[in-house]
Amino acid sequence: MPRPHRAVVLPAVGLVLAAALLSGCGSDGSPGEAAKTDASEKNPHQHPDAAVTVQVEDDRFSPADITISAGDTVSWHFDGDLPHGVQGIGDKAMSINSPLFEVGDWSHTFTAPGEYRYLCPIHPDMRGTITVEK
Repeated sequence: MPRPHRAVVLPAVGLVLAAALLSGCGSDGSPGEAAKTDASEKNPHQHPDAAVTVQVEDDRFSPADITISAGDTVSWHFDGDLPHGVQGIGDKAMSINSPLFEVGDWSHTFTAPGEYRYLCPIHPDMRGTITVEK
C-alpha cells in the first residue's frame, strides 16, 4: 500500500514570502524624514574602513538616513536578540544584500552617487536611506 504524500514546509518559506512581498517596493515615498547624519560622526563600533556605522538593534537602523561621499564604506553593526539583515530596495540598490545577523558587522562600499534605500528582509518596517554624493 503506498504511503500518503505529506507537504513539507521549509524554514525558508518565510524568506521567500518576504521576497515576494518586497518585489514591488520600488517607490520613493517614505513616511516622515529622519535626521541626516554627516559621515564625520564616529561611534565605538566603527569599522576601520567605514565612513559611518549604522547600529542595528531594537528593530531599527540608527541612524536611518545618512549622507556619504562616493567611494565611502558604510558598516552595519548588529547587536540584539533577533536576526536582522540589510537588503536594497529597487534596481539601484540590488547590490546591498547582507546575510542575516543577530550579532556581527557587515559593510558595503558605495561607488556611484545616488539615493540607496534599504530595509531588513525579516522586518520590512525597518528602513533606511543612504544618499551618496559626488
